[in-house]
Amino acid sequence: MRSAPTLVLVHGAWHGPWAWRRIVEELGDLDVRTVALPSVGPDLSALGDMHTDAGAVRAAVAVVDGPVVVCAHSYGGVPVTEALAGVPNVVGLVYLCAFQLDVGESLLSAVGGGAPSWWDVHRAEGYVDPLRPFETFYADVRPHTARGAVARLGHQSLAAFEQPLTRAAWRTVPSTYVVCERDAAIPVVAQEMMAERAGRVLRMPASHSPFLSRPAQLAGILRAELVAASRAAATTL
Repeated sequence: MRSAPTLVLVHGAWHGPWAWRRIVEELGDLDVRTVALPSVGPDLSALGDMHTDAGAVRAAVAVVDGPVVVCAHSYGGVPVTEALAGVPNVVGLVYLCAFQLDVGESLLSAVGGGAPSWWDVHRAEGYVDPLRPFETFYADVRPHTARGAVARLGHQSLAAFEQPLTRAAWRTVPSTYVVCERDAAIPVVAQEMMAERAGRVLRMPASHSPFLSRPAQLAGILRAELVAASRAAATTL
């Protein structure tokens, strides 16, 4: 599939490009790239926000010479939605149990305006940590893998959760929403409401991190999205 679009993977809150390692391996025959969001990290003084995250996403797409499909996980849907409106080489968006929000909405407003019970909010310092990452993110992940993931989680910028979108890429770019049916971080009913904005909806019997619990299945979904995007692009030529 040499003519397939490049796949750009955007991680969610507290995570990093490391989360996608198994997906990159599963799709080793394709051009797969990852983005490191500045709003996540160990250094509180260096944390970015939603807008710097959007800038990182735009920069990653800008260096690709050809069509791009972007897959965003969880919070990653927010900067992806902000960044990619009007970017001509983006031919598809995949929201993986992600926040597919509209202009004027923020992640915080999407969860009801108050912090969920599993957020450990440090407002004065401007960051958030997860209180119960094993059960919230990795309920169906092998224990050894889950422990390794928890050890790599970073602090998350609070500002990134509070800042509203000014643009919505999914209004002009074809999108697919992947509902994770055992997700403890984003309730299924909330995912399904956001998925109404997508052109197509798929489902996985997974918790919040299928890139760790079901990498082969998720890779198959993403491969199919690349094929579909390539075919759609060919019909418009």
